Amino acid sequence: MLPLSQLRPRRKITGMSAVLLPFLSPGEVDWSSFEAHVARTCDAGLAPAVNMDTGYVNLLDDTTRLEVLRRTQAVTSGGMYVAGAFVKDTPGSPFNLPLYSQRMEEIQKHGGTPVIFQSYGLTQQPDADIINAYSQIGQACNKFIGFELGTMFAPFGRIYSEQVYRGLLQIPQCLGAKHSSLQRELEWQRLKWRDEVRPDFMVLTGNDLAIDMVMYGSDYLLGLSSFAPDLFAQRDAMWAAGDANFFQLNDVLQYLGFFAFRFPVPAYKHSAAMFLHQRGWLKTTLTHPQSPERPESDMPILAEILAKLGPWLA
Repeated sequence: MLPLSQLRPRRKITGMSAVLLPFLSPGEVDWSSFEAHVARTCDAGLAPAVNMDTGYVNLLDDTTRLEVLRRTQAVTSGGMYVAGAFVKDTPGSPFNLPLYSQRMEEIQKHGGTPVIFQSYGLTQQPDADIINAYSQIGQACNKFIGFELGTMFAPFGRIYSEQVYRGLLQIPQCLGAKHSSLQRELEWQRLKWRDEVRPDFMVLTGNDLAIDMVMYGSDYLLGLSSFAPDLFAQRDAMWAAGDANFFQLNDVLQYLGFFAFRFPVPAYKHSAAMFLHQRGWLKTTLTHPQSPERPESDMPILAEILAKLGPWLA
């Protein structure tokens, strides 16, 4: 049943936008375009999210990952940004609190807020142990954002039970949690639990196929918004103002989302590079060498979508 009673008109939306890591050549990061996109995201009023999946965090070496943090800190100049705390492990690995603590310390040292990526060691535990693990994470940092990830995105992902989610709500250092199940029903459940227990907790939709979840009380941390942080900010302002143009702009952005996030989903990063290149914001359409690509035939379709967005472009 569509929860029409949960619609929340004129709500101020908090937007966090993943920043694509661009490349000049295979393995050579385009740092000037990266910094410009971080600045562009801040100027739009969104919080940049770096070293996320959109930034290839699972494929980066330590030097590049830390350089991303250093440059983001310099661009944001004390403003809020979030960054992925990623721990690579294998099935059967124990929960690695020391390495999570190291990743969180790196992020906080550079002025960011950690987003806790899941790992086998974290998600393969019983529910009570998962809650305890997050409690330990909270004791190791001032604040963090949780992250539920469906297995369609990563094999170590897990969508948590109600027990675990309510446990997260009880951890004061946990500001919110990104939800990436691609299921509206599950996200609506989380909004209900949030409202019952802790109204200030952010349910951050990661559903690039249902970006209108903000109408029901979700905020967002999206990869799709990297394509157009300026237009997402316009859309959000329309919702807060009660402007019906919200729906028209949201529809076109969702059309872009369905095209970019089709199978294989990780190739959306190449779609983003193509789209941002067409906007004149990237020098190339290259992605990380280990990331899947889209066919060149996508370019005219993305150009058509960009034209549809023309009425809202500055």
